Amino acid sequence: MPDQPTALIMAAGHGTRMRSALPKVLHPVCGRPMLHWVIAAARGAGAGRVVCVTRPGDGVADALPDGVESAEQTEGEGTGSAVLAARDRLEPGRDVLVLSGDHPLISADLLRDLIATNAEAGAAATLLTTDRLDPEGYGRIIRSPDGSLERIVETKSTADVPAAELAVREVNLGTYVLEADALLSALDEVGEEGGERYLTGVFPRLGERGRSVALHATSDVTSAMGVNTRAGLMEVEALARRAVIEAHALSGVTFRAPETVVIDVTVEIGGDTEIESGAVLRGATRIGAGCSVGPNTTVIDSVLEDGARAVHSYLLECRVAAGARVGPFAYLRPGALVGEQAKIGTFVEVKNSEIGRGAKVPHLSYVGDATIGEGANVAAGNITANYDGREKHRTVIGAGARTGVHTSLVAPVHVGEGAYTGAGSVITDDVPDGALGISRPEQVNVDGYGERMEGRPSE
Repeated sequence: MPDQPTALIMAAGHGTRMRSALPKVLHPVCGRPMLHWVIAAARGAGAGRVVCVTRPGDGVADALPDGVESAEQTEGEGTGSAVLAARDRLEPGRDVLVLSGDHPLISADLLRDLIATNAEAGAAATLLTTDRLDPEGYGRIIRSPDGSLERIVETKSTADVPAAELAVREVNLGTYVLEADALLSALDEVGEEGGERYLTGVFPRLGERGRSVALHATSDVTSAMGVNTRAGLMEVEALARRAVIEAHALSGVTFRAPETVVIDVTVEIGGDTEIESGAVLRGATRIGAGCSVGPNTTVIDSVLEDGARAVHSYLLECRVAAGARVGPFAYLRPGALVGEQAKIGTFVEVKNSEIGRGAKVPHLSYVGDATIGEGANVAAGNITANYDGREKHRTVIGAGARTGVHTSLVAPVHVGEGAYTGAGSVITDDVPDGALGISRPEQVNVDGYGERMEGRPSE
C-alpha cells in the first residue's frame, strides 16, 4: 500500500437541523471547527493530501486550513456523488481514506489501525464497523462464514428487512479505505436510489470483480458520533472537552472542578498550574507553569507567564508577566501588559497600557493608553482621561510615583519619577520628578447650613 493515502472528507452537508446560517461542519468544538478536527485526525494518521468536498458558496472552502484542498460538488446527491466530485483529485495507485466532516471525535490512532488492516489484508477496501452502538438506522454488516463482508443491509426502512438481519449488532460507520482506481471504476456503475448515489454501492461490485473487502471492528464508539443538531454538538463538545482536560492533567495541570471548566483545544498550560472552578480558557491562550486561574476567570487569547495569578477576572488579548496578580473583578482589555510582580486589583480596568514591574493599581481605577513605571502606585479611584472627543492620548506615570485617591489624569500628561498627586486632583499639566501635583478648588464651609436644612418644610 502507498505510505500516504489521500484523505477525502465529506464536508458538503448544509446541516439544516442545526438551525444555523453557519455550515454544520464549521460549528466549533472546543474552539476548533468540527471539520478541522477531522482534518487533524487525517493528517495524524499519515494522509499525504487532504481534500474536502464542499458546495459552492457555502463558506466551507474559505475556512479550510492551509494545505487542504477543496473539491466543489455542483451536482448530484449522496456520498457517491460527493466522491465523484473529487475524481480529478484522486491519484491512480493511491489509497483513499473516506471520512465524514461531521464526525469530529474520529481519532488518528483509529484511522492508522484502519489503514493498517487494509494493507495487511491486501484488500480493495476496508470498512470501519462496530457492534457497540444501538444499530437502529445504521447499515447492518452481514458477514460471510469466513468473516468477510457479504453485504450491507440498509435499515432506514425496516419493513422488508428480515428479523434475523435486524438482530445483527455490527453496523457500518461510514469510514473507509479504498483503492482509488477500484473505487472510481466501481462507482461509475452505481446508479441512483431515491435521487442519491450511495458510496456503499461500490462494495458489491468490488466483490463481483473478485476483489476482497475487509472489515475493521472498533469499540471506540465516540469516533462514530456524528453531529446533526445543537444537542448532538453539546454531547460531542462535552466529550472533547473532557479529553482536553485529561490530557492537561496528565501533563501536570490540576483542575479543581473539571466539570465546570470550559477550555479550547488550542490552549497551552504549564505544569503545576491550578485551574479553579468556573474558568473559561479560549483561543490562543498560553498559561505558564505554577499559575493559578480562577475561580470564575475568563482568559481569551492572552498570555499568563509563570507564577501569575488571576481570580474572578476577565482577560482579553493581554499579557500578564511572571508573578503578577490580577483581580478579583479586574478587566484586562486588548493591549494590556502587566509587568512582573505587578498587581491589578479589585474593579480595575486596563486597556492598551503597560504596567511596570512591581507597580500596583489596587482598587477601582481605569487605566487606558498609559505607561506606569516600575514600583509606582496608582491609588483608588484614579482615571486616565485618555480621549478628548477626537483622539486618544497617552498618560505616563514615572517609576516610584504615588498618585492620590480620586486623581483624574487628563492626557497627554506626564507624572514624573517619584512624584505625587494630591487626593481628588485633576492633573492637566506635567508633574516634575519628585514634585507634588495638586489641582482642586479651595474648600468652603457654610456655617449653619445643617440647621437651615433641618428647618425646611417637608416636601
